[in-house]
Amino acid sequence: MSQSDSKSAVVPGIRDMLARLISLPSISSASAKWDHSNEPVVRTLAEWLEALGFSVEILEVPGMPGKFNLIGTLGSGPGGLVLSGHTDTVPFDDKRWQSDPFTLTERDNRWYGLGTCDMKGFFPLAIEAARAFVDEDLKQPLIILATADEESSMDGARALAEAGKPKARYAVIGEPTSLKPVRMHKGIMMERLKFEGQSGHSSNPALGRNAMEGMHEALTELLALRSGWQEKYRNPNFEVQFPTLNLGCIHGGDNPNRICAQCELHFDLRPLPGMNMETLRQAILSKVQPIADRRELSLEFEPLFDGVPPFETPADAALVKACEKLTGHTAHAVAFATEAPWLQKLGLETLVMGPGSIDQAHQPDEFIELSQLDPTVKVPRGLIRQFCL
Repeated sequence: MSQSDSKSAVVPGIRDMLARLISLPSISSASAKWDHSNEPVVRTLAEWLEALGFSVEILEVPGMPGKFNLIGTLGSGPGGLVLSGHTDTVPFDDKRWQSDPFTLTERDNRWYGLGTCDMKGFFPLAIEAARAFVDEDLKQPLIILATADEESSMDGARALAEAGKPKARYAVIGEPTSLKPVRMHKGIMMERLKFEGQSGHSSNPALGRNAMEGMHEALTELLALRSGWQEKYRNPNFEVQFPTLNLGCIHGGDNPNRICAQCELHFDLRPLPGMNMETLRQAILSKVQPIADRRELSLEFEPLFDGVPPFETPADAALVKACEKLTGHTAHAVAFATEAPWLQKLGLETLVMGPGSIDQAHQPDEFIELSQLDPTVKVPRGLIRQFCL
């Protein structure tokens, strides 16, 4: 499609755009029975952006058939502003919904539907904000970025960071923050620790090597590490000011009268900004490996997924100051994680700010307040004027 032809196409209004996006299932999940391609959402966004004169690039996520990122660019230059969102949603329980999750439904001055706030609702508002500038002579590019699989693996954002795209100076990720700027969040690590020994009759401990007893020692070391980290690291910007380590689930053994041959622990670690995930893993390994060696147990220690690094943008950054001025809210910290660390890896000054509340995300009857619509158009327009004109 040529640019002249594309500009003659009709771009629908905000409600029609969101209704269309909500109607396209794009669930991402580690479970194959739930997982969908996000291609229909990406192709729809591409159609709308091309109609406004954006140059659109669609990138398949390597090793993930059916998963795509989109980069839509208006204008050119060495800097510019990225408005970023993810195209996927979480799974849902339709028995707990009062209306069809895939039909945009209005009641109580709200729009209901799967992804309304987390975070398909951001795209129509970002496009509406951009519409005012399609005939302007932009000095720096405006980029609308749409990613794959944020809710499951973050592999879409990882792939972009590895590819070195997009090129810009500033980025706003439209996650649901009630349009209050967020400049930091904790990281997420989910780890697997497994000991394997030798079973035997419980009447004689010498007949085996007890993996559960090894895990008991390991638990003591993990809790000691947690205490040390919580004494060393504090950040008053967070409601929970210290890093957390949660012992989530443990499985081991098969019978009371057999020596436990295998024991496995899954745990969750939430590091603060400034804490390095690989350093934390090495600290854990340095404590549990000697236990395995001394007890003659085999050891497996690995991430359950690659994790999300902690994120922080300085309080005096230009983007933070601009968003604070436009919203009237001081940038703050949140407990949930986003794609911000990968945009930072691209050299982008990054902030998280979008419509809807995180309290509605991942919930039945997910919604976005209609009162959030106009401000979410006006604030990005202010950013476009500041960073693109």
